Amino acid sequence: MKIIHETLSMETRGHTDIIDMTHHVQQLINQSGLQQGAALLFVPGSTGGLTTIEYEPGLLQDLPEFLDKIIPSDQTYHHDRTWGDGNGYSHLRASLVGPSLNIPFYNGQLTLGTWQQIIFIDFDNRPRHRKIILQIVGE
Repeated sequence: MKIIHETLSMETRGHTDIIDMTHHVQQLINQSGLQQGAALLFVPGSTGGLTTIEYEPGLLQDLPEFLDKIIPSDQTYHHDRTWGDGNGYSHLRASLVGPSLNIPFYNGQLTLGTWQQIIFIDFDNRPRHRKIILQIVGE
């Protein structure tokens, strides 16, 4: 079994910026030469999340609108009173979505559904430099 560790870096806009990571993950699997295993992605930070979605214009509007309904960005949270940074909603959204994702691959290909892509979401209230940790484990 082989373990490959990579760090992906990107600049984000914040405010529920959604970035398709699928191509980057598949490219690293291709470069690894591994045929079967799993790709583990992790966000080292408390205002970003990882999940899958159909990366299309309608859902790219629906997801932020849905999150704003259940965790509004225009509300004051206890975190905001503690730190004064106004991003309490960002932390709550990130906690709901989660910081990691584990996806199997077989024959060198991610086993995603036809319309399923890997996305990173930056929930913070400002642009950020982000890193995603990727570990590919397999043979």
